[in-house]
Amino acid sequence: MNKKGLFFYVVVPIVLIVVVATFLHYPIHIQNVLTLEEAPDMLIEISVWRVLFEPILGLMLYFNRSLYGIMEIEYLLVWIFIGVILITLLKVRTLQHESKGRFILRKTFNLPVLIGLLFAVFVVMLFLPLPNNRIVNISKNEVLVTTHTHTEYSHDGLITQQKLWEWHKRNGFDALFITDHNNHAKTVEFVNKQRSGKLPISPLVMAGEEFSGTNHMSLLGLKGNFITKGMADTTIINKVHAGGGAVIINHWFDDENMSLDYYKSVGADGFEIENTATDKKYDRGMFDQIKNYCQNNGLIMNGGLDFHGYGNVCSLWNAFDIPGWDSMSAEDKEASILGIIRNGDQSKLQVLMYNDRPFYEKGNLFFRPIITVFNYFRTLNVWQVLSWAFWLVVFYTALPFIKQLKADKVISIVAILTSLFLIGLGINYFIHQRLVPGYTDVYEEYGNILVITGGILLAYSLVLSYFRLFRKA
Repeated sequence: MNKKGLFFYVVVPIVLIVVVATFLHYPIHIQNVLTLEEAPDMLIEISVWRVLFEPILGLMLYFNRSLYGIMEIEYLLVWIFIGVILITLLKVRTLQHESKGRFILRKTFNLPVLIGLLFAVFVVMLFLPLPNNRIVNISKNEVLVTTHTHTEYSHDGLITQQKLWEWHKRNGFDALFITDHNNHAKTVEFVNKQRSGKLPISPLVMAGEEFSGTNHMSLLGLKGNFITKGMADTTIINKVHAGGGAVIINHWFDDENMSLDYYKSVGADGFEIENTATDKKYDRGMFDQIKNYCQNNGLIMNGGLDFHGYGNVCSLWNAFDIPGWDSMSAEDKEASILGIIRNGDQSKLQVLMYNDRPFYEKGNLFFRPIITVFNYFRTLNVWQVLSWAFWLVVFYTALPFIKQLKADKVISIVAILTSLFLIGLGINYFIHQRLVPGYTDVYEEYGNILVITGGILLAYSLVLSYFRLFRKA
């Protein structure tokens, strides 16, 4: 091995990673949103698959957990695009056996392919399940519950009921309410399926609905069918309460359609204090406003996971203090959860969030990916650092072989495979759309985007491959 290459490609990166991970370490932990204290009975389990492929999966998962996730991922891809352009321009200066104009022309033809590949990376991060870090609940009485989540029976849902249940099981939940938009009949069917023994009882599924009144509201604990369209807030809330259910005002901080006093007056049981489908850290002044109001008026505060089958990985849990959970019937479990919400007993409900980076404001997110990469290395443990060291050695060992490859030809082939992946995923969404007609809109919307983008990339890549693989340029 070339000692100089070994030093710069392996030794220097490993030393920098070790220094950052050791002396500037940021410990990952589960934090109580309301007290900002670490939850001592909630641990983090890191997937073996993630550790094995840490340089790829670790970075993807870390960006997925960003406070302003989608925007930061988009800016990350912009930075990668800029980086490739800069590296290409620097290489132009060192050319000896090829004209600079010809080289620039060849690389220019690669730019549409690069954009297509970056789009595919975005799709993988946004839509495919990655081996997520998992919460481990070692508490005596706390159970982890979702009170706000969606399936393909919502107009904006992109996941089946079965897959949603499996997702919650993987992420350590004991129970979940499905709160599809203005529809709960399909959820009741799924609940009955579980209660009749056709689905394991854990995590427990309960019926809810997200009602679009003056503000979105989670109607929890629904048992039968009733019409919500066009009804007043007070009418709906009274009807839910009459059936033993509870009502939470969802992400009020997004629109502030009516005052906090208004929702207290119409009988709401509480407010979401965090929601991970929106910015994870909205204005902290408004956060304090909601928190103080709920504490002064005996209203509950909870966290809205608001999962739709895509977007950020799991980073929020509601921990209910319910002794004897495992020995309870399904009906008693649901009644215990609803009782805590209805009584406004915050001492029995903790809102927990995954904390793996210092807090920051939304401003100037364009440069945030650079800081995020630095913070990522701060969170690594020994095994993750060893994984980085291993793959750096593998990369350096394979470098002579990589340099012998015809990069332009490889790019063309990878582009074809990527385009087929995008088209295949899009067709899969079209098939799902036909299975749930009249419910979700996003299968068709995203299917069109994927098929059109994949089709354009495929056509371009085939033409490029024809000239690069079968004809002399």
